[in-house]
Amino acid sequence: MLYIVLVLVLAALALLVTALITASSLWAWVSIGLSVLAGLILLVDWLRRRNRPEPGEAKAAVEDAGVGEKAAKVENFDAEQTALLPSRGELGNPADVPEPEIEPAPEAESETAPAPQPAGAAADSDATADTSAAKETATAESATAVTTETATAVTAATATAATAETATASATEKAPVRETPPAEENTSAEDLAVVKELEDLVVVVDEYPRYHLVDCPWLSGRDTIPIGVGEARQLGFTPCARCGPDAVLAAAHR
Repeated sequence: MLYIVLVLVLAALALLVTALITASSLWAWVSIGLSVLAGLILLVDWLRRRNRPEPGEAKAAVEDAGVGEKAAKVENFDAEQTALLPSRGELGNPADVPEPEIEPAPEAESETAPAPQPAGAAADSDATADTSAAKETATAESATAVTTETATAVTAATATAATAETATASATEKAPVRETPPAEENTSAEDLAVVKELEDLVVVVDEYPRYHLVDCPWLSGRDTIPIGVGEARQLGFTPCARCGPDAVLAAAHR
């Protein structure tokens, strides 16, 4: 409501300014009408607020009404209870009411005899015991068989490992013999003088200091390089003691 009044007042002010600028009486009368309308709205709003009860008073009224209803309910309940109660003379004497008789409980037997089992139940028990014994025997036999198989597998694995270790050790022991170059041939002065002038082919192995004949047993499984014996001497290779290339070539050219 207050927002409407505020808008009307602003509109009246704007029209009043317009009337003063344009010197028109029409805008002035419209501004006056808007002002009157705003005043009437304010009056109506004030009257409504005046007739409306305060929140505290309304709350108190509601609480008073609730208390009154509760009091009425309590009075009605007391009246009903009073109507249901007998008069003083109608109440009986408590001494005339007989006490209830309590029967003694039967004494429990000191010992309880076990219930006899039927013959069928005994036979079932024996059959169950036999079945359990058979299962235990089969389980023990299975465990023994598994243990035997495991021991056999472990023995075989141990033997295989031992064989592999033996083979590895043998290969390790033999490998240095193959990798070690043979000894140098002890060549005499006469054979050396003959060999230096020869161009007969011998073979050498890369990274080894000896030169050999083609049929030298030390060359088995190795890559060889053919070269003249004189050139091999010049390059610093020395004769193999196993095949004796200097003695063989000197004897062939004498």
